[in-house]
Amino acid sequence: MDLKEKILNEKLIYEGNFIDILNVDVILPNGKGTSRDVVKHPGATAIIAFLDEDNIILVEQFRLPLNRNLLEIPAGKLNKNEEPIACAKRELQEETGYIANNLEYLGCIATAPGFCDEIIYLYKATNLTLGNKDEDDDEFTNVKIININKVKEMIKKGEIIDGKTISIFTYL
Repeated sequence: MDLKEKILNEKLIYEGNFIDILNVDVILPNGKGTSRDVVKHPGATAIIAFLDEDNIILVEQFRLPLNRNLLEIPAGKLNKNEEPIACAKRELQEETGYIANNLEYLGCIATAPGFCDEIIYLYKATNLTLGNKDEDDDEFTNVKIININKVKEMIKKGEIIDGKTISIFTYL
């Protein structure tokens, strides 16, 4: 069976700072019609940055939708026409102050494919040097250096719940 849904019409419901929300009318594989709400996102990168074999850099930041601080790997959205590797280099330095002399592409993840087209490109950063932290005006992070085994324990205990942070461990 061909599972592809045929798009009939797209209607812009909301245009935000960097996301748009569409209502999309489709024909299902069985011939019936329905509509889908879709969040359009520019994409992002996320970086697992190793200071050495045993310690990685996480950032703590407040996440308004959850109304709490989360520990996460450094990450950020792609600027218009920006290559993912350039975004990864930029975001790592902005959020942590570290510059990666080696950046290896690991793969990508679809964060919420049931309603959002966001793809996050995952990178491993090594051979780091400390530069200057250069956060965006609306961005505030605390840099945390944590042993990788401790991070794995924190994930298992539910202390780290960020999806991209958990996902990147499948690539190591």
